[in-house]
Amino acid sequence: MATSVNSAFSEFNKDSVNLDPDRTSKANSSRDWLWGQLNKLDAKEDLNFPFKYEDKHIKFGSFARKTKIRELDDIDLMFCLTANGATYTLSGSTYYINTPNAGDRLKKMSDNDILNSRKVVNKLKSALSEVEHYKSAELHSRGEAATLNLQTYEWVFDIVPCFYTDTGLYLIPDCNGNWKATDPRIDQNLVTETNQNYNGRVLQLIRTLKYWNRHNSSCTIASYMFEQIVINFAKSKTELSEWIDFNIRDFFNYLSTHIYYAVNDPKGIQGNLNSLTYEQKKSISDKAQWAYNKAVEAISAETDEKNQEKAINKWREIFGNQFPKYE
Repeated sequence: MATSVNSAFSEFNKDSVNLDPDRTSKANSSRDWLWGQLNKLDAKEDLNFPFKYEDKHIKFGSFARKTKIRELDDIDLMFCLTANGATYTLSGSTYYINTPNAGDRLKKMSDNDILNSRKVVNKLKSALSEVEHYKSAELHSRGEAATLNLQTYEWVFDIVPCFYTDTGLYLIPDCNGNWKATDPRIDQNLVTETNQNYNGRVLQLIRTLKYWNRHNSSCTIASYMFEQIVINFAKSKTELSEWIDFNIRDFFNYLSTHIYYAVNDPKGIQGNLNSLTYEQKKSISDKAQWAYNKAVEAISAETDEKNQEKAINKWREIFGNQFPKYE
């Protein structure tokens, strides 16, 4: 229950959008504990697990970027392995890891001296049974990661094996048995720097809008692409308002047009992230235009009519029944 639009958004973000701070703290602790467990795997002689490159492990994904919304269901890790004498070659966008001079642990997961990423992910999956409090492990649906479920947490860990290259890029499984390039540090830096450049207003804006995208848009936009759209929106403005409802209104107007545009991968690896069909783009554009018109009405009710109840009810139309009622 809220008496003003500002208090309604504060309550909404606290109770329905943002991760619970206690669970976030527990998740950070559990992730740190898991690093310790994973780092022991290569010391277990019976596993024959590839040697780790501990300094290059990476926390990535929306939880690491602080853009994840409730409920906390997964935490992403990139577990870096040492090349141990292996080299790589590139053909098109596909990387091949060559193991004729590599150590025995990598050779055993190779086909004709080419490291098979499927075998590496499977090796990781089978090794996870050695982790304390193990419940189950399975292959990620995209084949890039091993998904670890522990007995004590409601979230799972998606663990991606990777190699660090001399170009600063990481190589991760490409689902076809080979490898592809990525660098999630670029995504992390982009979110952090944009948030800092706009007085700390971007992270909450991303999370609140992600709730709308997940629950109330006509066609859900993939989470990573949606983040890039919100970041692009913020960077299109000289400054963001201190009032989140004004920024949300302006975003809906931006989205109604820019959903038809390319959304480029900031890493320069994946190219245009926007592979939506014209029909999907039109559906999103129409819903964004509808939400913009409702937001205009809400802000008018708040600022011109001084009617907080009417304004809150307009925002409830946009965000749904989890948005607080007027008290």
